[in-house]
Amino acid sequence: MLILKRRTGENLRIGANVSITVLEVKGNQVKIGIRAPKSLPVHREEIYRRVQKERVLGDGGG
Repeated sequence: MLILKRRTGENLRIGANVSITVLEVKGNQVKIGIRAPKSLPVHREEIYRRVQKERVLGDGGG
């Protein structure tokens, strides 16, 4: 895992098409903005896991 420190307003890049900006830091919460192509799904971890589970169940795998 790559670990980076960023301050409010600073960015990081993932490849040429994804930009992540730290918008706000309050206590133990960080608000981020993500710019990515619409064709690239972006989910919070818990939503991603639910989507994956639904796909497996939809394919008859569960």
